[in-house]
Amino acid sequence: MKRYILNSFIAAAILFTAACKPEIETPAGSTAGQANFSKYIAVGNSLTSGYADGGLYLEGQKVAYPNLIAAKMATIGGGAFTSPFFTDEHSNGSGYIALTALVNGTPTLTPVIEKLAYRDAAKHLDKYSGEIQNLGIPGMRVDLSFDPTLTFSAANPYFERLLADAQVGKTNYFQFIQGRNHTFFSLWLGNNDVLGYALNGAVTVSTDPTTALTDKVTFSSLYANLLNVLTAGGQKGIVATIPDVTAIPYFNTVTVPALLAAAKAINPAATAVYIQTGTGTVRAATAEDLIRLPFQSAGLFGQGTIPYGLHPLNPIANNWVLDKDEVVKVKDYVNSYNGSIKSLATSKGLAIADTYDYFNQVKTGMNIQGVGINSAFITGGAFSLDGIHLTPRGNAVIANVFIEAINAKYGSTVPTVDITQYRGVKFPN
Repeated sequence: MKRYILNSFIAAAILFTAACKPEIETPAGSTAGQANFSKYIAVGNSLTSGYADGGLYLEGQKVAYPNLIAAKMATIGGGAFTSPFFTDEHSNGSGYIALTALVNGTPTLTPVIEKLAYRDAAKHLDKYSGEIQNLGIPGMRVDLSFDPTLTFSAANPYFERLLADAQVGKTNYFQFIQGRNHTFFSLWLGNNDVLGYALNGAVTVSTDPTTALTDKVTFSSLYANLLNVLTAGGQKGIVATIPDVTAIPYFNTVTVPALLAAAKAINPAATAVYIQTGTGTVRAATAEDLIRLPFQSAGLFGQGTIPYGLHPLNPIANNWVLDKDEVVKVKDYVNSYNGSIKSLATSKGLAIADTYDYFNQVKTGMNIQGVGINSAFITGGAFSLDGIHLTPRGNAVIANVFIEAINAKYGSTVPTVDITQYRGVKFPN
């Protein structure tokens, strides 16, 4: 069976959306309330850094939600906010994927490989030195923030570029975020403590700690340590809950019903899609089983003498699937982590941005400032081309989730962001 069996159902979902250039408003008559925004720092992972479309690059960095929040804080007395931007010369950073064609509804995604910021053949990124307030590190987890071996700072290129040579391999993230003399902070960390496991189809690789689930008790204890250092001087701040990682396009684009419908269009005799579960069982898949987004371009489905995924003797391998039991496990960990986050934040008197609730609303579809937002791949407006991270518009909406929670908690009136001034996925000319 040919690869177009997948393109047929992806194409059916593609519609054009509008793209706009960002513009920051400067409203008057606002107040910081009980908060002090003179020096804001943002602690987090790839979502905080502005990572999008499968990479970290300058355009994404500029519209990262902390930058949008800081710009609005500045209108009511907030201080400058510095981010470790790539240079214009190397603006494409680590590289990313772009939508380069849309033919009959079928997308073509192409790697962007020019103007990269690699300083050597080992793909170490250009170093950034100087003041940093956006401390977001792609790949960072709560557990790895306390890496006792101190090796993650050398292994993670996004972390390594922010450290002086003498600090590489000798500093963990917990140490890195300290001593910033901040007056306000945001903390959105913990997604990767469950996401890495889910993205690998719930297959844990012993040599890769990013594929393991963080123990629930350990998560709570380490998160408390993060809050303790961030509030050590009496600083106010905001934390964010962890989204339901099973609600993102990465797990909701290549669906079992769509696969079966595409198969039947080619071979009406097809009766089921078969998967191998985490326990090794082979069975017919249901709508409760989630197929990973990269499967759409893997060229595997329907291939072979025994069609791949269409016969119990040649099922879709476990690593491509988050089966229904694994989905339950992932959701359980997310709920546990969020319970800890909310409890610890409440005990510290901090604001809470409920991104878990927001992303669940996005999955079903919502209207914000007259703009429709949903979790559809490419056309939904919120998620970038990797199906995990945010578009500029998605960042603008998340910035408002944070801002509204800050205002509600501290009596401040930080203006919200006009999301209509930010694009969704960039379509080809």
